[in-house]
Amino acid sequence: MQRILLTLLLLILATTTGYAQQAQRITLEEAIQIALDNNFALKQANNNVKSAENTILSEKADFLPNLSGSLSGNVNVGQQFVPETFTFGNVTNRGINGSLSSGIFLFNGFSNLLTLRSSVTSKLSAEAQLQRQKENIIFQTADRFLNVLLAVELLEIEKENLETSKKQLEQTKAQVEVGTLPITDLYTQESQVANNELSITRQENQLNFTKLALARQLQINPLEEYDFVVPNGLDTNPDNLVPSNYNLGSLVETALANRQDLKQAEYDIKVQEYQVKIAKWAQLPTLRISGSINTSYRESFRDIITGNPLSFSDQFFDRQVSRGAGASLNIPIFNNWNRRTNFENQKIAYKNRQLGLEDTRLGIIEEVTSVYNTYVNTAKQLEANRKALVASEKAFEAQQERYNVGASTFVELSQAQNAYVRDRSTLTQTTYNFIFQEKLLDFYLGQLDENISFE
Repeated sequence: MQRILLTLLLLILATTTGYAQQAQRITLEEAIQIALDNNFALKQANNNVKSAENTILSEKADFLPNLSGSLSGNVNVGQQFVPETFTFGNVTNRGINGSLSSGIFLFNGFSNLLTLRSSVTSKLSAEAQLQRQKENIIFQTADRFLNVLLAVELLEIEKENLETSKKQLEQTKAQVEVGTLPITDLYTQESQVANNELSITRQENQLNFTKLALARQLQINPLEEYDFVVPNGLDTNPDNLVPSNYNLGSLVETALANRQDLKQAEYDIKVQEYQVKIAKWAQLPTLRISGSINTSYRESFRDIITGNPLSFSDQFFDRQVSRGAGASLNIPIFNNWNRRTNFENQKIAYKNRQLGLEDTRLGIIEEVTSVYNTYVNTAKQLEANRKALVASEKAFEAQQERYNVGASTFVELSQAQNAYVRDRSTLTQTTYNFIFQEKLLDFYLGQLDENISFE
């Protein structure tokens, strides 16, 4: 029986170990690629580009003549004159009609040319939208990835703090036993340990939440286990982080030159400009030429000389064949002001596009200025937090030494320890925020791609 229980225990341990080893390791580069492959909005933007390509192909084909054909059959039953007997009789007459027709506009207000140029520009707009959507996904993925790494580090800080509290609890027990400290200090330290354990639980929940948010961004199964790997070159030592000396004017110029959403707005204005021209030239006459060939077969059709019925081949491919050609000039004189109204509306739409472009441009300037100011303030905060941590660490060490020799109260020691842990957590958060602000700046400058680097 003991052997059976031991075997079952080993199987459970092996299974548990196997599950632990099945956690999928995901690097930042892999996370970004997964997000790009799975994101629905990006797939839709990519489909819009393909649709624009199809439209261009269709617009090019509009320069060619159209060609259409038809083939129909009919049966007529009724009283008809019968030449052979010079009488009327009930006759069934079968027939087939066929035709081919083709036409092309010699002039239609340059509509084909303008529409093609508009379609080409629309494709450029769709590509710009696709690129900006791609940048947005990369940024969001990197942001949530960094949040996971930050939550891991904050959890480690809480665990270290718990270990420190446990050691302090052991020292307090020893001092209470020899009578150098009152029993109340022991109870207070036990409460401190319990609070530290609660902080760990809260931070573990926060870590799970950030992992869930990242899994949602990657659109992967959140119920599986994942190990998110620290990116190569990511230095979270605040002493090694050196702020860059950016120039705000240069940053704004770079953003205005690179931002895909601004390029999209510019392309949209160009598209609307073509629409104005199309509506304007639509008020001019159009000239179209066309040609057709028609043929038919009738059972009752006979040779006019011999009176003999003609075969299908003789009729359909010879006797009944007719050809035609023509030209049509369409002059718009009055169409209830529809074309004129359309022209005016297109001009209004063009003005709105211009206003939208200016709004996008000003929005980019505002975004870059805001993130630049935040970056500068975060750099200052990073330096201040460095100094605060050094001071709180020395204060905690001093209070611990004083407490050990009975020169300090437990309350003073607890306050120093809490201040030290708080400053460690604050500096860690500021460090990640500083790294995040650098990537945020790249995003608003339009310089973020899937080859994101922290070196």
